[in-house]
Amino acid sequence: MSTKASSSTLLNFFIFSPKYGPREGEEEKKIMFYYPKNMDIDTQIKNIGLSEAIVKFSETFSDKPCECVHTQKTRQLFLEPEPEFWMAMTVSIPYSEKVKDGHSYIEYREEDVQDSVYAAVLKQAYRMFQLFNGTFENILQQANGDVQILKQRLEHFYERYLLTLRMHQSDILDVFNGIHFLPLDKNTYLRIQCFINQLEATFPSVKYTAFLYNDQLVWSGLEQDDMRIMYKYLTTSLFPTHLENELQGVQPRTVGSSIQGSSHLAKFVTGPVNLKDEGNLGKIPRVFINTEEENEECQLLVYKALSASICMLINVKSPLTFDLCRKLDGFLAPQMSKLASDISEVYSKKSLTLSSTDPQFKYIYFNHMNLAQKTTVHIDIRKLSGVNIPQDTLRLLADINADLTRGNEDGETIVKTLSDYWVVGKKSDQREFYVVINQKNANLIDINEEVKKLCTMHLNNVFFLD
Repeated sequence: MSTKASSSTLLNFFIFSPKYGPREGEEEKKIMFYYPKNMDIDTQIKNIGLSEAIVKFSETFSDKPCECVHTQKTRQLFLEPEPEFWMAMTVSIPYSEKVKDGHSYIEYREEDVQDSVYAAVLKQAYRMFQLFNGTFENILQQANGDVQILKQRLEHFYERYLLTLRMHQSDILDVFNGIHFLPLDKNTYLRIQCFINQLEATFPSVKYTAFLYNDQLVWSGLEQDDMRIMYKYLTTSLFPTHLENELQGVQPRTVGSSIQGSSHLAKFVTGPVNLKDEGNLGKIPRVFINTEEENEECQLLVYKALSASICMLINVKSPLTFDLCRKLDGFLAPQMSKLASDISEVYSKKSLTLSSTDPQFKYIYFNHMNLAQKTTVHIDIRKLSGVNIPQDTLRLLADINADLTRGNEDGETIVKTLSDYWVVGKKSDQREFYVVINQKNANLIDINEEVKKLCTMHLNNVFFLD
């Protein structure tokens, strides 16, 4: 009988650089950042020294640096995001306290912590810092080598960011970190592209643009890696926070007033909260991208009309004034409201059709070439009825993905779990596809046919299983 159980938690997270404090007695200088902050300095030095020793020792056996260390109670991940800078993260192994014959014992569930998943979480932690601060080296160059500036930036960012991590909820979708694209008909897509071209021509200070609808990407002028981490920030942080503030009445609505006799539910997500208050430009994040030049610093101005959102990146050298924001509102409100309404009409019927079905499957599709991702794994069960994937089955998807990635070859895996779930994973031509089917009496032939039907219905035959 199980009496107590735990989930995976973050034990520590630190960044160090071996090029600082090379002499004995100066080890403290290697520490760029350490979490938890209240850990005594001797323990920090000890943990970083051990990590550095592990990394150097492993280099004698492989061209690749050590990526993880397994112990009975912990899993430690390593990442060298930039030369001479290392990031390390330690997570606890979940356990169950069980009682047998009157005696209690601890059973650690190491299979619950998957290297590929938490390595992806660690990489995202660096990329998110880079998005808002630039690279470590760039910070040092701007600070004329003052390492204290870098330490301050790291502390300011990660003390907040680490609190948002939900380690026990990480899964295969963190490995892919893909982008959900909105499929549009040619005419609508061309209208959006013309609208963006007109925007950038009318306002030359708007250097890069991305257009989203219902948290799905329609068009982007950024490089893939820049857009990938930007999309992660928008859909998991900025948009949910803005919506929550709106529901709580924290942010007053700003109404676009470009068309006489009509009002548009259009407003700045970042930027002026109220266009009548010229003294408040609002919060405008600064981001660093690598589209045309490395570590290009831009101001991120986000505007929303109905379910459509547009992200405008303005180089910091271009002045961002209240008058510019007012003109942008006058330009964006009517056109975006019209586009959002038209897109809504086209896809409301499609959404209604999907919500009325009762699928006995969940799937994940990912394309490495364009980072496109489609999934029904985390769709709210209240909105879309159907099978809910158990956690052990969800971990199985990540295990299959790790096997296919390790072999670096195309292949297919079909597994039937003890709980009568069928799990199919396939990699072909830079595309990966995973499906979980709940059919107790099915056989391999039945499952193969179901997967083919699924590809035809939901993936428009972009993934061939023949």
